[in-house]
Amino acid sequence: MSRIHYTKPSIGELELEYVTDAVRNGWGERCYDYIHRFQNDFARYLGVSHAVAASSCTGALHLGLRALDIGAGDEVILADINWIASAAPVFYVGAVPVLVDVLEDSWCLDPEQVRRAITPRTRAIIAVHLYGNLAAMRELKEIADQHGIALIEDAAEALGSAIDGHKAGSLSTFSVFSFHGTKVMTTGEGGMLASRDAELVRRVEQLNNHGRAAGDMRQFWPSELGHKYKMSNLQAALGCAQLERIDELVCRKREIFAYYAERLLPALPGCRMNPEPEGCLNSYWMPTLVLPTEFAGRRAEVLESLRLAGIDARIFFQPLGDTPVFAGIARRPTPVSHDLAQRAFNLPSYHDMSRIDQDRVVSAILAGIDGRATGMMGAAP
Repeated sequence: MSRIHYTKPSIGELELEYVTDAVRNGWGERCYDYIHRFQNDFARYLGVSHAVAASSCTGALHLGLRALDIGAGDEVILADINWIASAAPVFYVGAVPVLVDVLEDSWCLDPEQVRRAITPRTRAIIAVHLYGNLAAMRELKEIADQHGIALIEDAAEALGSAIDGHKAGSLSTFSVFSFHGTKVMTTGEGGMLASRDAELVRRVEQLNNHGRAAGDMRQFWPSELGHKYKMSNLQAALGCAQLERIDELVCRKREIFAYYAERLLPALPGCRMNPEPEGCLNSYWMPTLVLPTEFAGRRAEVLESLRLAGIDARIFFQPLGDTPVFAGIARRPTPVSHDLAQRAFNLPSYHDMSRIDQDRVVSAILAGIDGRATGMMGAAP
């Protein structure tokens, strides 16, 4: 029985064609061709003016925070239930991450908790669109505008999601994306920063070029201490091909989610999955099941059932404030984040996953709930 991985990319002939061309011809005066093309195409897809490719989403966020001159003594608000990559760049620039709770339905920032956490030192809000779900951008933008602070979208997990026809990543001071091999589209590793702010992007590009100012004709002369979070031309070639297929890739993610919801929600009353509120489109990067409170204690049995059936699954992100990274930093109560972390887990979701594969996943979940973990579950009748 083949193993079902929790995610893997979809790579086809177009990707091989573009990467092969980059390997054969993308040198010398053509060494940036695919990078420039990828940046331009990505900005056009989002509906923004500018995009800067980076080696990772984390690097892109670090560059953006530096471009905003956020540093020592400043505070940046973000949700407690996140992966460390969303918080680490705040530490990198010497600022203080302020963790607040999330909404029960979207698992993203609770605007009211954000409002309560703002102080005279607050410089930015990082809204992470978790697992494809969309943060409450309208409310968060009102708060950011009222207080004159930056609103940043970490859209690493929400490429293809949209609010009122606007793509996730197009509604903020700047946004960042991930093209890790687990994401909706991939460049292997890689990221992107996107913005409508030309001056901010100019500063990001300078910082990402070791601090060398554009137009400065002096060789090997950094104007400031910068970084090198650059994407390679080979990675960008892969990204160009993936971006041409983005509608297909998002559509497939949505099909996979719909079938899980069709099979699981009627069978498990009280369970919830990724929401799609009116006016929103969820790209469903990672289908997630939240067990009802009465089944919370069975999550370990469900995960063991999946493991025995040869199926990968992941627990929900853990509250960042509980990790050693945040030792010594003042914390606020985050009961919703802690509750979700105990009851939720991610389901396998990759583009060439068959319905038979999904039926195996569903059967293993139901067996775990019933306490009948087995490694021999087949397709549901």
